[in-house]
Amino acid sequence: MRWAKIEYNGDVSYGIIEGDQVALVEGGLFDGGKRTGKTAPLVDVKFQVPLIPTTFYAAGLNYVEHVLESAKSAGREPNIPDKPDIGYRANNALIAHNEAIIKPKDSTELFQYEGELVAIIGTQTKHISEADALSCVFGYTIGNDVSERTWQRGDRTFWRGKNADTFKPMGPWIETDVDLDALETTVRLNGRDVITFPTNNMLFGVARYISAMSRYLTLYPGDVIWMGTEGQSENMKPGDVCEVEISGIGTLSNPIIAEA
Repeated sequence: MRWAKIEYNGDVSYGIIEGDQVALVEGGLFDGGKRTGKTAPLVDVKFQVPLIPTTFYAAGLNYVEHVLESAKSAGREPNIPDKPDIGYRANNALIAHNEAIIKPKDSTELFQYEGELVAIIGTQTKHISEADALSCVFGYTIGNDVSERTWQRGDRTFWRGKNADTFKPMGPWIETDVDLDALETTVRLNGRDVITFPTNNMLFGVARYISAMSRYLTLYPGDVIWMGTEGQSENMKPGDVCEVEISGIGTLSNPIIAEA
């Protein structure tokens, strides 16, 4: 099932995408939302951020090539992680499908994308085994972890390098029926494929992360976990359009504009 948060005729609600129509829903993702019997043409709706996270989690370096490329760019020896590590991102940075990523005036040319799978928690959980961990996932969406590398490496935290306004596109919708092993991620810049990789080729998969996190953290419905990216990113500039496609889920597209 494909859930979307949409604006239609001035009203914002959830809906279930069925072909070229959206079946409108009364209520939210986790409170037993019911169909209203009304529909909206898919081409006439404006997508919203699929949900505002209860807590916004982000996996640490989670793909081998990304670890190697990050170390190379920083001029240090690579250190392949031996356990899942989790960080946090900021809700102020979230934008929806088709909304503009704003490149700050004082940012450098090292302004880059990271195409990521996003897992959405659907049930409260603590101390869950890896074998059972996927049972608490509501569904999956797509994220673009926009990063200003100079700030990321030079600041003491990721407060602006990862969390500036508009730096976290997420969407366009949530897919609940997903075969993780079948997914493939492709990032495009101005229609050109810049990287394609098996989405689930992670150092630590979704289940491993959820189980490890739940040892110390209670996970709640609406929590999101961005699962990391692969390879080395190219620079983006105003006028570009960045797309992140994950097969079986959809395509997240955002233009880049300069700060006014």
